Order: sequence, then structure tokens, then C-alpha cells
Amino acid sequence: TGFDSDNSSGDFSEANHKVAEMLDIDPHQSNRTGKHNGETEIQENGIKRHRTSLPAPMFSRSDFSVWSILKKCIGLELSKITMPIVFNEPLSFLQRITEYMEHIYLINKACSHANPLERMQVSAFAVSAVASQWERTGKPFNPLLGETYELTREDLGFRFIAEQVSHHPPISAFYSEGLNKDFIFHGSIYPKGTITLELLKHNEAYTWTNPTCCVHNVIIGKLWLEQYGMVEIVNHSTGDKCVLNFKPCGLFGKELHKVEGYIQDKNKKKLCVIYGKWTECLWCTDPTTYEAYKKNEKRGGEQKKSKPSEDVIKSENDEADDMPEVQDTVQFIPGSKLLWRINCRPPNSSQMYNFTSFAVSLNELEKGMEAILAPTDCRLRPDIRNMEDGNMDLASKEKERLEEKQRAARKERAKDEVEWQTRWFHQESNPYTGTPDWLYSGGYFDRNFSDCPDIY
Repeated sequence: TGFDSDNSSGDFSEANHKVAEMLDIDPHQSNRTGKHNGETEIQENGIKRHRTSLPAPMFSRSDFSVWSILKKCIGLELSKITMPIVFNEPLSFLQRITEYMEHIYLINKACSHANPLERMQVSAFAVSAVASQWERTGKPFNPLLGETYELTREDLGFRFIAEQVSHHPPISAFYSEGLNKDFIFHGSIYPKGTITLELLKHNEAYTWTNPTCCVHNVIIGKLWLEQYGMVEIVNHSTGDKCVLNFKPCGLFGKELHKVEGYIQDKNKKKLCVIYGKWTECLWCTDPTTYEAYKKNEKRGGEQKKSKPSEDVIKSENDEADDMPEVQDTVQFIPGSKLLWRINCRPPNSSQMYNFTSFAVSLNELEKGMEAILAPTDCRLRPDIRNMEDGNMDLASKEKERLEEKQRAARKERAKDEVEWQTRWFHQESNPYTGTPDWLYSGGYFDRNFSDCPDIY
């Protein structure tokens, strides 16, 4: 059914049966096809097909100027500035975090490898996590304190839960696990935070932080995003490390979107080189080949504009069928192995906030879901729901109402000297880095939501 299961083996749980009854679906019947709520469809193999478009197209931003808003706010604290809802996208930041899971097949591949070096190429997953931000200039909604988001995708083999655990400073915590008990993925964002991936079968843990994200042309011109900075992905079991350099654009844009780096062992010996663009693809090759190629390039040697054949792509990537037909701008070095390529976006993506197909499905609210979701779930948030439906005026009013309700609740707690209590996460040190982190307390999928706060 695509709804949340508390059975990590991937089988249908009691909760799934309950929802299946609400939707009049037999969870054990595999040859039934039917549509629910527009484009949601149960296919013959029993896997739910998610929606492929939003209920309403994106609202035009051409008549609005960010500068016209900012110049009225000179002297105000930045966090106090309220931007018009037209500059948002109809997703909460908690849902935006969930887009880490779009390329989960990279985790599955890492779990299947017996060679530690090949598992270390999980670095491609760290890069793929920022790829969905390409051309996404809409601002996600700031989560309300106590807001949550859950997602279970039995077709992709994971379940995910996130909670806004702090408002000042804003901190979002998340936890995801494989339905086959093969991995745990968790972290906290404030604004960077530590990201941790545990491959349970291999008893390995990897940690990293995200690169810096910069939005250009806020005052005038076309908005565009840049990711830059060093990212170190550490395997705490073997001592291996992947060092990636998200290169800054530069004066003439020569390094735009480029990522270069290497994997080294605990003795700092380079084992392989990684290169590509975070908006397109990543390749890896051995250091000798890479250095020879670069030396020849510096000498002005003639470099063949060679491209990988379809056979190379299909043999190196199990997800070849999902690859987009795009024109790569990455100079391919012969003999390289493909680690990752960006997923296709829907044909009408530009009218849907440049969402990927995965992002389009995140705020989908099907009949019967409200009965099992936590009352704090993003899908139930009225301002995001109204914006998605194209009701911009009502969305703006609801956003103001929710923010005022949050401020009133904060004042009431201060008056009574009551501290906010998080529900699903607790603050503790990361077990691998020793840095402050927010760890999952467990229990969410038991579905006892009686003590959840009223935030909407």
C-alpha cells in the first residue's frame, strides 16, 4: 500500500491492514489495479504508484522582488523578516531532508559490496543528497517546533522519521532505517550538523557534513545555487576516508558545479580518484590514470572527447534504466567507473518548483492517511497544503496564523517556566565523532500519538 509498516522485514503490519481496509484494498491481492485520489494507483504487482504532478502549477514569482521586501527590513534581525509565501515551495524543510533518500539504491549497492574500497564509494550518496537542490530556488517552509514527517517506501526498502527539535536555533533531526535491517541513516541539521550512515551487515559507520550552500543574485538577476567547500567522509571502522572538494564557481564559471576528490586508506595512500559534477554525475578512476590524464592536459595534449558507452554505464550501474538521457558536460576519462548519475525530472518540473519525481510525491495525502499519521505531520499543515493546491491567499493567512500560534505557545511556556520537551529525539553525543547530535529515541512507529503537541 505504500503506507508505514512497523515490520522491518517489509511484510505488511497490522497498521497496513488497517489502512488497506480504509482504502478497500486487499494487501495480499497482487493482481488488482485501481486509482485513488487522482493519479495514485495500485499496480498489478501490488506496489503503489505515486503521483507524478502537483495539484496546481507553480505560482509566478516574476512580479515579486526580494529586494523590495528586504529594503523595508533594514535594521531588523534577519530571523524576524517574514518573506512572502510566493518565495516558498510547498514542502517543509523536514520533507526537503527526506530527499536524501531519493538515491537510496547507492546505500543498497554499498551494503552488497564485500570490498571495503567499493563500500567507501558511498561517497556518491553524500553527493547525490545535494543534487536535488539544483535549480531549486524556492525556500522550504520553516518547520514549526514539534513538527514531524514520516515516510515509508516499501518499494525502496526504507522508513524515515524527522522532527523539528529546536526553533532557536532551528534544528531538524532525522532517522531512517532499512526495512531489511541492513542500514541506519541519521543526523541533525543546524545548519550543517553531522550525518551518519551505518552499514549493519559490515559493522561500519560513515560520518560527514554537507558542503556550504550559497544562493546567488538575491537582490537582482536570476537566482542560482552553488555548493562549495570540503566534505570528508570517514569510515570509522577501517580508517579509510573520502575527501571531496566542491569547487567554488570562480570568476568565469570554469569550476561551476565541479566535484573532485579521492579515497585514501588509514595510511593516507590514495586508492582512487573521484571526479564529476554534483548536478550531473560522478566517476572514479585509479590515481595513476587520473594524474597521467591531468599532466597531458596541462601540456596541452590532445584530449579525446570520449564518452562512456552504453555498455559501460549499464555494466557499472544497476540502475541504468532509471538514468536520464542527458548531455554530460563532465570530461570522461577512459577507464573510469560510473558511481552515480542524477535522476530524471518530470517533463513539467519547471512548473512544479523544479521538483524531482521523488519530491513531487512527498506531500501526497491519500484517503485514510490522516487516521494513522501523527497530528504533527507536515502533510497536515494547512499553509503548505493550501499552497500546493494553488490557494496562495489562504496559504499566506494560514502561515501567519501558525507562526502566531507558535509565538503564543512559546510565551506561555516562558510564563510557566516550562521547557519544551522533544518527542522522538533526544540530545546526546554522536557515538562516532563525539560531537553534539540528536539521536532517535524510538517508538514512533508504535503509533502512540496521544501526547503529541497541538501545533496546527
